Amino acid sequence: MRIDTALRGIAGFFVLVSVALGYRVNPWWFVFTVFVGLNLLQSAFTGWCPMMWLLGKAGLKA
Repeated sequence: MRIDTALRGIAGFFVLVSVALGYRVNPWWFVFTVFVGLNLLQSAFTGWCPMMWLLGKAGLKA
């Protein structure tokens, strides 16, 4: 699996889980959704994403 494919899957999973937790458990979980969105936005402008760095260290190919 490539890093960009894994990143999209992880981001989608985080958003879905945080929305479910915000709806079911506590609305403060929506802050995590905002964090993921802001991280994706800054990544679009800077070209650097902490999760991509972690996935690269884990051995996924660029």
